[in-house]
Amino acid sequence: MNASRIELSLSPVLYEWRTIKQNHTTVAVDVLRATTAICAAFNAGVEEIVPLDSLEPLQTYAAKGYLRAAERGGKKIDNAEYGNSPTEYMATDLHGKRLAYSTTNGTVSILRGADADRTLVGCFANIDALTHTLLSERQDLVILCSGWKNDFSVEDTLFAGALCRKLLASGLYTSQNDAVMMSMALWDSCQSDPYSFSLRCASHVHRLIGFGAEADIAFAFKQNTCPIVPQLTEGVLTCL
Repeated sequence: MNASRIELSLSPVLYEWRTIKQNHTTVAVDVLRATTAICAAFNAGVEEIVPLDSLEPLQTYAAKGYLRAAERGGKKIDNAEYGNSPTEYMATDLHGKRLAYSTTNGTVSILRGADADRTLVGCFANIDALTHTLLSERQDLVILCSGWKNDFSVEDTLFAGALCRKLLASGLYTSQNDAVMMSMALWDSCQSDPYSFSLRCASHVHRLIGFGAEADIAFAFKQNTCPIVPQLTEGVLTCL
């Protein structure tokens, strides 16, 4: 069997210009913080998460018994029970709960990737479980970085580089995509301490520090804290 291909979209606006458009998996990434928080929420027992690209449907879902989780610009909105903090989810018992979840960047990317045959959620917290899933299915792959308001972000690109390095090392995947090569070079340059590198270089890290979210930042760069793989099916995230 031929090796499967990997392509990387460094921001959501580039996704429509990808060359892999059929018979593929898309992995949506928002390390700080949506995809990390999603994995943390499932780890805390959440039954399902409905990603939303706007705030308007939250009240409708609340009337159906969903908890509202939402942020804009990194800050929890006033009428939501939860925001975008993975450490808050990890410290909460959410067994049997359902979330309606809307964020500035991450949920938008998850929904944008819904045209794929399979849409998964990725971050450092689930990197090995995600790698195992991708190696098992061996389908062409598009990694969709959420970035910040359609711009490139350091933290998402670092994760993409780490994931690509694992997949290419298996020999089951290949890539001739410049963004993939660049992301791996960035990862290789700081893989011993990506957290410290991001403290120096990532604008969203500094934005979150201003909100007092240092614990979330540190958690987001720890690998395999939530070894589950969320999958989007008919607009709803559940765990594989």
